[in-house]
Amino acid sequence: MSDAFIVCSNLSFSWPDDTPVFSDLSFSVPGGRTGLVAPNGAGKSTLLKLIAGEYRPRAGSVSVNGVLGYLPQSLPLAGDLTVAEVLGIAPVIAALNAIEAGNTAEEHFTTIGNDWDIEERTRAQLDRLGLGHLDFARSLGTLSGGQIVSLGLAAQLLRRPDVLLLDEPTNNLDLDARNRLYAVLGDWKGCLLVVSHDRTLLDRMDRIAELERGEVRFYGGDFTAYEEAVRTGQEAAERSVRSAEQELKREKREMQQARERAERRAGNAARNLKNAGLPRIFAGNMKRGAQESAGRAGQTHAARVSDARARLDEAGRALRDDQRISLQLPGTNVPAGRTVFHGEHLTARGLFAEPGIDLIVRGPERIALTGPNGAGKSTLLRLISGDLRPDGGTVRRADGRVAYLSQRLDLLDEELTVAENLAASAPAMPAADRMNLLARFLFRGARAHLKVGVLSGGERLRATLACVLCAEPAPQLLLLDEPTNNLDLVSVGQLESALGAYEGAFVVVSHDERFLEEIRVERRLELSGGRLLEAGGPALG
Repeated sequence: MSDAFIVCSNLSFSWPDDTPVFSDLSFSVPGGRTGLVAPNGAGKSTLLKLIAGEYRPRAGSVSVNGVLGYLPQSLPLAGDLTVAEVLGIAPVIAALNAIEAGNTAEEHFTTIGNDWDIEERTRAQLDRLGLGHLDFARSLGTLSGGQIVSLGLAAQLLRRPDVLLLDEPTNNLDLDARNRLYAVLGDWKGCLLVVSHDRTLLDRMDRIAELERGEVRFYGGDFTAYEEAVRTGQEAAERSVRSAEQELKREKREMQQARERAERRAGNAARNLKNAGLPRIFAGNMKRGAQESAGRAGQTHAARVSDARARLDEAGRALRDDQRISLQLPGTNVPAGRTVFHGEHLTARGLFAEPGIDLIVRGPERIALTGPNGAGKSTLLRLISGDLRPDGGTVRRADGRVAYLSQRLDLLDEELTVAENLAASAPAMPAADRMNLLARFLFRGARAHLKVGVLSGGERLRATLACVLCAEPAPQLLLLDEPTNNLDLVSVGQLESALGAYEGAFVVVSHDERFLEEIRVERRLELSGGRLLEAGGPALG
């Protein structure tokens, strides 16, 4: 008997305007933990909705073996719902309360069924996700985005599903909530299919499924093993392309040499026949024979060239698009020890404890700002940038420019093209240099002339980085607020490449530990309980 929990057979799906998403897609997912990866726009979320039954395929079928649980990326929950209603236990709790109050109507026993321990089971599940303090009657509108995500997961787990689908479950979760999620999924015994760009979560998977070019390909092991397999495959594909290119050049050269030899032989034969004084009919037959022989040789070489070109095309199809950003940003250099920001006793919106927060950023420091959701991290970034005035305290900034990338990536004019936005940011840069720069940010040719409003999330990030990092003057302090939220793995890698070339100071708010490691963070600050704590040191304020 097959161990597959999810089977998709010849699956096809298109949007109402007939834009195709999948065509004749077939794969199966066994038990265990599977991470599903692909660039944004490839159809990961759409595929989960098809498996969950929220979308119907144009053709093909989906079968799920067992009870299904599904947590979408955006939860369609109204703010006036209670915790009990979101968890799906409100009718059972009401029936238990009625019986406890002396109402023994049969309908209450029917509602409860075998769920007499529902409160204990629910509390245990909520405790595991850090939500044990929530009252069942509490309104959803009073919860943070991260708490709502964790509550939605608890609701699915209470259904005791055999198959669990999760779409970007760590978005909006702080580090503590992420660690609790990792622990819960680490104990999972059924079939788990997770769409995520969280590499820490993906490194806890049993296998990685890659959706690429309309096919799903499985790689055994975690995400690190998948990256190594892809890297090895890419290197082999590049070798195959180089070999096929050399073969094609050789075949073309040999075909040209054969053509030149045939032309020389034909010329020599014509002169020899004329000099030999042979009858015209005999000379014509010999000439036709030579031409036919040369034609057959030419066809043979042409076929070999065609075969070599086909092998090159096939080798090229195995190559992945080069999506790496290559930059040098010398204008962003900040001398070591130079103070670029100094804030003393900062207070704002009642978020920070008395006497306020102190923060000094010196030289090309790479600082990670962490802390629970709602602690005031975004507010602190806005204070540093000058976008928000403090209620109390003093601020001193160096003369260099401060650039602030909010979670919304809303710095650019959406009605202008990428090239026009860069021209506005760096008007003194020659137009040819701007186009070369955009090419290094992967906006080549016509892509540079797309309006910002039509760009994908990853493209918008690259366009924003180009305009921010290469503006005049270059920023010496860069502030980034959850920059990897909603980015696919390719875009995260591009952001890491860009920050690797940046030589100024930056402060980044992120709960993505792998990302913080890749951008070589050297100082960590935690904002918690209204105080800013230096990792491994005393409170700064």
